Amino acid sequence: MLSAEEIQNGLTGAWRLMTGKADGLRALDLSADGFWNSFFSIAVALPAMILGWATSADQWAGDVGGISRAGVVLRLAVRDFGIWLLPLLGFALVARRAGLGDRFVAYVVASNWSSVVLAWMSVPIILVSLLPVSDDFVTLLVFLYYGLVFVLSWRLTNAAIGRGPAVATAVFTGMFIASLVALLALQGVLGLSVPYSTPTR
Repeated sequence: MLSAEEIQNGLTGAWRLMTGKADGLRALDLSADGFWNSFFSIAVALPAMILGWATSADQWAGDVGGISRAGVVLRLAVRDFGIWLLPLLGFALVARRAGLGDRFVAYVVASNWSSVVLAWMSVPIILVSLLPVSDDFVTLLVFLYYGLVFVLSWRLTNAAIGRGPAVATAVFTGMFIASLVALLALQGVLGLSVPYSTPTR
């Protein structure tokens, strides 16, 4: 269990990196303990993610034959945790070969804490989707949210990797493709074939 100060440091460091400020790394614990502790960020993001799964479950339930609402939520949880963790595992396998072994810990720690920020940033959109507003308006908000996610995630990657925009873009693109492959594979395995979801991270 991390202290409130450690959690605050993780979130502050991630946000500074997401806004392009490399000094955000100084707020992060990049020790071996800090690396493993950064996965506690999943617990910090969990309430926001649960809200997203719960509000998405009704839309999915009719397309996942015979599965209860709780079962759909569980499947969405497995999917999103897989999208969070599997690309990081892939990066672990290629980082040293790509000459980025010395940036692996910094990237993973920063990425974990940034996922908390992005999860909670999605909450206003999820709440708006519960109001009597048009689907087009919610779609626009989701589109803008994911556009912002791309910008902030690229900036974090650039600051955490510290090898210049070209290398950052290569890493960012590789992680995006890995996330997309994980999404498609997990949705197929879990029977979540309909491409609908409110943002959860």
